[in-house]
Amino acid sequence: MALDPYMFREVPLLELPALVAELGYEWIELSPREDFTPFFNHPRVDDGTVRRFKRALTEAGVGVSSVLPLYRWSGPDEDDRQAAVRYWKRAIQIAVELGVDTMNSEFNGNPRQAAVCERQFWRSMEELLPVFEREGIRLVLEPHPDDWEEDGKRAVDILRGINSPLVSFLYCAPHTFHQGNDCTGIMRKAGDLLTMVHVADSFDHTASSGLRYIVNPPGSQVTVHQHLDIGQGEVDFDEFFSGLESIGFDGIVTTCVFAWEERARESSAFMRDAIRDHLRRWAAPPTFESS
Repeated sequence: MALDPYMFREVPLLELPALVAELGYEWIELSPREDFTPFFNHPRVDDGTVRRFKRALTEAGVGVSSVLPLYRWSGPDEDDRQAAVRYWKRAIQIAVELGVDTMNSEFNGNPRQAAVCERQFWRSMEELLPVFEREGIRLVLEPHPDDWEEDGKRAVDILRGINSPLVSFLYCAPHTFHQGNDCTGIMRKAGDLLTMVHVADSFDHTASSGLRYIVNPPGSQVTVHQHLDIGQGEVDFDEFFSGLESIGFDGIVTTCVFAWEERARESSAFMRDAIRDHLRRWAAPPTFESS
């Protein structure tokens, strides 16, 4: 189980591992932050800082489960796409220096230009997949709200089409209502392709005649969701965790609440305990083989 420390992004990088350990986590999913891998821009960290961060991790007894960069690698603008590929290559170098074997990200792009963005995505994969393979880095992707592909089952098919043992699927619980509202069906379709999950709650934006969230003027092209503590939204976490158990999931579970920066410590501690309770509840009983 890992913590996405985005709510703690103002904590100095070298102090972050000790804070994560204090919160009761042993792993960090290293999401974008301005002094490391900022959103949509080239990484800001140099090799010396990476080495110092690695020492701080060791001293705190904390590991990095994955590095999460987010770039416009499938956007319709070709200059943006080429820049994103360059940024990805540097981010991969950073992961290698940290000794991390997993990176996760999103499809990105624009659903209103889905055909163009899919072509851009495959072009970027043609350039980057050999780099991931050469470095032995696993790439785990998710369909994010307002990506060129938002549907969970179609996303699984796309990832199978990449046809690489290093590419797999991430199910993000707070995106449940954007990716088809069929948690069990998506997990079963993914099967062993599902190697990571993000855990947070969210409201069903389609419920109450689409009025769970209200935007003005009506009909505005917006995509709304939230990352809340378990129990504050409408995600069915019994279905979520039983679905993981039913497919024999054995991967990375990351808590990724973003809604409560004013109570980030309390939220992180609550999520740690809530996830552990759910995992214990749905864990399959041990099996024993006779000798």
